Amino acid sequence: MKVGLMPLFGGQTSDPEYVARIARGLDERGFHSVWAVDHILIPKHIQSDYPYAKDGSFPVDPTLLGLEPFNLLSFIAAHTKKLRLGTGVVVLPQRNPALTAKQAADVDVLSGGRLDFGIGVGWLAEEFAALGESFERRGARSDDYIRAMKALWNDGISSYSGEFFNLPECWQYPLPVQTPHPPLYFGGEGKAALRRVARFGHWYGVDVMPDQVEEKLKLLAEHCDREGRDVRDVKVALSPYGNPCDRDTLKRYEDTGIDQVILAAFVPGQDAMEKAIDTIADELLS
Repeated sequence: MKVGLMPLFGGQTSDPEYVARIARGLDERGFHSVWAVDHILIPKHIQSDYPYAKDGSFPVDPTLLGLEPFNLLSFIAAHTKKLRLGTGVVVLPQRNPALTAKQAADVDVLSGGRLDFGIGVGWLAEEFAALGESFERRGARSDDYIRAMKALWNDGISSYSGEFFNLPECWQYPLPVQTPHPPLYFGGEGKAALRRVARFGHWYGVDVMPDQVEEKLKLLAEHCDREGRDVRDVKVALSPYGNPCDRDTLKRYEDTGIDQVILAAFVPGQDAMEKAIDTIADELLS
């Protein structure tokens, strides 16, 4: 079973020498991937419910806001050789799709084709408002942006006309190393998210435990049938998030047939993060 890590490089852990050392350690210890979280800013006043907390509160200290994903992954790429580099996940509808396509392609080029592009529609309405972007119809806007980005990743002159974004004839180079583009992973656990997975790519599920996988994959297969796609072509990366994961849990994930388990390491301070990574590696990778 492939094991990835979702750390939070912010505060003390955003120090460049520290990030480089941790990146090399992940590569050397056999982690399959590292996934970078995405928030451009954290508003002071939040009424939106965080979907992965029972009380809906956002659990991250805003002063520990993590490094921007594409910048972080480019830096990690320079210090690693095998580690897959994932965005987990970029909030696409609050970003310009042409710039996002460029950033993703450049990380793929600089890493030698190691980017896994994780995409989400977002949950924090106040962040959208602070950035001057609409929170409404963000799912439909994401679909439109995905199609625009795919057009930009084609060789030659690109153009696109959609409901939310129009692209005149233009060039955008260099193209991604992976063809036709980096694998697209879609975050979310509900029907809309799984429908987007079936339509465009692969699944990145958070807070999904082994006993929930069968039901989710059945729903995903139904969506794939409607899209004329074989569900076996869909890669699945799941995270237990705040739930514990030991060897038995990892084996139960493996028995479901998924491709990868991603473990969260949202801990403050350099020593605490290193201890968390060492514990995961010793218990699950050795």
